[in-house]
Amino acid sequence: MIARTTPSVQTESWQQLLRNAIRDPKELFRALDLPWQTDLSPALAHQQFPVVVPTPYLSRIRKGDPNDPLLLQVLPSAPELLTVEGFTQDPLEEAASNPLPGLIHKYGNRVLLTVAGHCAINCRYCFRRHFPYDSNTPGREHWQKVLDYIALRPEIEEVIYSGGEPLAVNDQRLGWLSAELEQISHLKRLRIHTRMPVAIPQRVDDGLLSWLGRGRLKSVLVIHCNHPREIDLEVRNALQLLHANGVLLLNQSVLLRGVNDCVDTLERLSQALIDASVQPYYLHLLDRVAGAAHFEVAEERALELMRLLRERCSGYMVPSLVRECAGARSKTIIG
Repeated sequence: MIARTTPSVQTESWQQLLRNAIRDPKELFRALDLPWQTDLSPALAHQQFPVVVPTPYLSRIRKGDPNDPLLLQVLPSAPELLTVEGFTQDPLEEAASNPLPGLIHKYGNRVLLTVAGHCAINCRYCFRRHFPYDSNTPGREHWQKVLDYIALRPEIEEVIYSGGEPLAVNDQRLGWLSAELEQISHLKRLRIHTRMPVAIPQRVDDGLLSWLGRGRLKSVLVIHCNHPREIDLEVRNALQLLHANGVLLLNQSVLLRGVNDCVDTLERLSQALIDASVQPYYLHLLDRVAGAAHFEVAEERALELMRLLRERCSGYMVPSLVRECAGARSKTIIG
């Protein structure tokens, strides 16, 4: 039996929350009682990669604290403007695995569909912050070419919705695309990579549950959560509702300097995820994308953090430390 949301007083819908997200760096500074930086570096960084912060996420950031770990993930800053050797606009060389608009085929038995070119929240370390979404988010009429590509390749077992933020797309379109994928007999799983249940937990509603987990394909939802304070009561309830509807929930984090490069934080994150019915899955070393060098944590430090985390947590609570390498056939396990 499919679990449903419990009746509640309706406030803003997820669509309204998405439309009303903060998209101006000065507004973000004002909302958090932070002094505007006169060197204009936030405005310049915003021009390179726009600010997007929805109010549910904003409400978890401590006001007046420029070093809040949630704030650091969304605040445009001067280090983004530096050119650092080894950091490029396409660190995973995805352009070489982009045979059709909207489709990335890096790994043999699975393909990734960029079903949206925008996000509910713009994370400053995003490895796709320079991705050409304008040419990779085709209209509905083009998706038939993508479906034909998948249908002609029986080795493909899994389709991944990504972006951008796939759950920023309306349920009518996602439901249609999922139903079309259901007709391809060799597909077994539908995976969704999303930050939405963390950024705007109101997205988990009856509309989403009307198609997610209802079909033949096994539904896997990989959230992206980096810090335990990102999981408040609304987020936990949304995740547990997905779990109750038969969706397998996993989490991938990025190890970020100043945000979660601390064993206490990583331990509390694993505990909060398990309490919300989410399995810790991957802890990524930073993808070396231009504009994000200031977030990088050295591999030696990452290995030490993992050693300490294993001492504190049960094995099922410890994610795998990984790096994604351009051209590799899978994630590279570190240590």
